[in-house]
This record gives sequence, structure tokens and C-alpha cells, in this order.
Amino acid sequence: MDKTLKIAVAQFNPVVGDLGGNAERIIEALEQARDERVDLLLTPELALSGYPPEDLLLRPDFHRACTREIERIALHAQGVTLVLGHPRECGGRRFNSASVLRDGALRKSYDKRCLPNYAVFDEARYFSPGTSAVVFEMKGVTIGLGICEDLWVPEPARGARAAGAELLLGINASPFHLDKHRRRLDVLRERVAEVGIPLLYCNMVGGQDELVFDGASCALDREGRLAWQAPSFSERIDTIVYRDGRWEGARLATPRSAEEEVYEALKAGVRDYLGKNGFPGAVIGLSGGVDSALTLCIAADALGPERVRAVMMASPYTAQMSLDDSRALVANLGVRYDEIPIEPAMKVFADLLAPQFQGLAPDATEENLQSRIRGMILMALSNKTGWLVLTTGNKSEMATGYATLYGDMAGGFAVLKDLYKTFIYRLSAWRNTVSPVIPENIIARPPSAELKPDQTDQDSLPPYEVLDAIIEAYMERDESPREIIARGYEEADVRRTVSMLKRNEYKRRQAPVGIRVTPRGFGRDWRYPITSRYRDEY
Repeated sequence: MDKTLKIAVAQFNPVVGDLGGNAERIIEALEQARDERVDLLLTPELALSGYPPEDLLLRPDFHRACTREIERIALHAQGVTLVLGHPRECGGRRFNSASVLRDGALRKSYDKRCLPNYAVFDEARYFSPGTSAVVFEMKGVTIGLGICEDLWVPEPARGARAAGAELLLGINASPFHLDKHRRRLDVLRERVAEVGIPLLYCNMVGGQDELVFDGASCALDREGRLAWQAPSFSERIDTIVYRDGRWEGARLATPRSAEEEVYEALKAGVRDYLGKNGFPGAVIGLSGGVDSALTLCIAADALGPERVRAVMMASPYTAQMSLDDSRALVANLGVRYDEIPIEPAMKVFADLLAPQFQGLAPDATEENLQSRIRGMILMALSNKTGWLVLTTGNKSEMATGYATLYGDMAGGFAVLKDLYKTFIYRLSAWRNTVSPVIPENIIARPPSAELKPDQTDQDSLPPYEVLDAIIEAYMERDESPREIIARGYEEADVRRTVSMLKRNEYKRRQAPVGIRVTPRGFGRDWRYPITSRYRDEY
């Protein structure tokens, strides 16, 4: 018997909570699939609600609305079988489900069995686990279902195989981070090796607050070879043919470098944060440094130069080269550019505070005032225009507190929040290989906040190569200071870095949300107390 299925994979970018809008997109995909004589349409995990819907899932009215949309979608599943990812409420319990819809009816529902409750995931708060495999038959092919985390452990795939599945479909909302694609493929190959059946993996794409989903949907044959892969960060519907246990007519996306993948993730995060929340454009404070330059490039590439505005707010300590480089950068990008000197405001604040500061030597207070004046100007422009301020701080600064609360931390979205300074240099150099927009002097000069004469970042911090390695070991891999020192780092640098990281938790709690691109960012997956007397081992 010829067992042939034409399957469409909807690498879909839903909007969390836009049940009607997401349903319309799914209905459009169904109509396209029917026109192309597709047998089965596969959507990502929680495609109807978007992922993660968080505490919307605690609202009974939310589930009632989901049910209405599922019924409406089912009416359009005529002649095409749809595997729909959605939340499901049944008997007072909530499930993360994949339902099989066809010809106006919901035929079967599979409930996610493995609920991740680590890193950025919090599914045990919302869902009950499913308990059994679900298979269904199409054109003589018995198909099993899995949802995201179900593919990361052996039992659900084995259960589907034991129930007779000869093809496994996985629907996913798997967030991006560096090296995630390689890790996913390793895991999927493990599952295929264990059960010996082909697998089709459909992943969500797009930005949702701090998370970015990269798509990169794929198919593996029963030997674990990659037979098809969709491009990452691209919303699309692709068709692949399954015939007698093999995939036919498929293509592999061109591999991307780590720098290109991260840049695409940051573009997607900016585009969808502003787009899904209705902000007309972005405002960025330029400093002449690499962080603000890269932020401006990402914004211009994500939104288009007409929706980006750069503001240079020079102080008496701003070097002429910073002004020259900023002017060259904005000319290369074609964005609006304004210069607003802050020296008049500095004098007003100096006079205003002189009686309070009498007898006290100048220190970081006066430096931070400059940053806070700039923050006030940017927020005023944001209030007047409705455009969102994008902050320019990086992960190295977020870790050590080398950023000014209510100053350069003021804004609505932190584009580089999860990028170490060392990677920012790599990413800036890579962006210039696409088109040389960042003046080379911005990348080559020693980094400086320019808040006092002849200042450099290394006046206050260890060299970034050392600093970033210590932060990554302590924060992302949970290594103790003693273990980090044993790997060859100076004890003084480790003590200093860990101390700064701990005492600046209160600042990070007040920082804007930012895009997560590493395995652990200062956001959903970093939950440390502000008030704590725990002491590490040295």
C-alpha cells in the first residue's frame, strides 16, 4: 500500500492573547493548504493562544474564548487535517494540548506529558500533565504526537511507538539561545534512534517579550539524518512529502554563523516587541560607543530607518571623535539624528544641589547626573511622540551594575541586555561585513562612559575578556568562585566581579525587559533574592 502524505508545516508567529487574530491566520493557512491539496497542516505549540500566555491561563473567560475559536477553526478544516496547538480546560484542569481537527469536528486531543519547570519555563504552574500517548491514522499512516518537552525525554516517544505510530509529529514553542539549534538536533536524533521512526518538528517563530522563537522547523528520517529544514527567523508555510517512511522533495536551509543567528534574533525581538505592542518607532541615545551604535543598527534593520530616531546628548566630557563617529553612523543608516547638548542642564542641577552638596567632594554622583539628564530627555521625547526608548546597556553592565539607574537604564526595551561586551564587538564587526555602517573607530577605541576626563571602562572593571568569562561561569553555569579561581582566574578579579554581581540585583529588578539570547539571561530564568546574606565558597 502506497503510504503518502503531503504535510504543510506552518512556522507561525502568533500574538499572545490575540485569539481571534491567531485563529484567522490559522484559517488562512488551512485555505492555502486546501488549495495546494495538502493532507495535513501542522501548527506550533499553543499556536492559538501564543506562547507563553502566562497568567491568562488562570482566567476561565480566556479558556471559554479559546473554545469558541477552536470550534470556528474546525469548521474551516474541510478536506485538510489540522494539528492545532492550544490550551484546553477539562474538568477543572488545564492542559497544553495538540488537537486533531477535520471536517468540522475535533477528532482527538493529546495532552503534553512533560511540563518543563526550569529556565524560562513555568508550565507546572499552569498545566496538568497528560498521561497517555495518542495516535491517529491518515491514508494508512499511523501518526503519533508530541509537544516540545515531550521530545526531550524518552518516554512519550516510546509510548507513541508502542501505540503503533510509524511517524512522529512534534509541535513546539522552543525559544532561541546560542547553540540551541545544535542541541535540539542532538536531542531529536536521540529520540529517533530510540524509536526508529521518522520525525517532523514544527517550531514557533517570532518575539514575545524577552523570548525569541527561531523556527528552524525540521524533518529527520528514521536513521536520524536531517532531511529538511526551514530557514530560521522566517514566518512561512513549507510543504514536505512523506512516502513509505521517507521524506521527499525537501531542502536544507543554509547554515548561519553564531553572529548572524544572534543578530536575526535581536531584530525579531525588536520588530515584534514594538509591532505587537503598537509603538510607532524607536528612540535611541547615541554616545559614540559600540553599544549604542549596535543598538541603532539593529533597530534600523528591524524597523526601517524611517521608524528610528537617534539623539546625541554631548557633555563637556564628550570627545569630538564621539560626535564625528555618531554623525557618520547615522548618515550611513539614514535615520533621523538630533544633537541636544546637556551642559546647560548640568549647570542647573549643579546650582540646584550646591547647598546640599556643600563640603562634599565631587564623585560618581555628578557623573550619574549626566546619565540621568540624558534619560530624562529621551523619556520626554518618548512621551511626546509615543516612540519607545531602546536602552543600550549590555549583559556585562547588567551583571556588575556598571549602568545608571534612572539614567542609561531608563527606557522601554533593552536590546543588548543578554549580550556580553566581548560578543558585542564580535557582532558589530560581523554587521560591518554585511555593509560597513559602523565607523571602525567606534569598534577599535577603548570603551568609555565619558563622564569625566580620560575615563575608560577598565578604570572600574576588569578587562572585558576576564569579566565576561567570570560572569558566564558564575551566572550561567553556577560555578562557585573557588571553581572559577581553580581554572586560572585571579582571585581578586573573581571576588570583585561576584561582589558587584550580587550587590546590583536591586538594579536589575528595575531594568526594562530585554531579549534573551544566551542559555541564561537576567530575566525569567534568573531569580535571586535582593536581600540575602549567603556567602560563596572561596
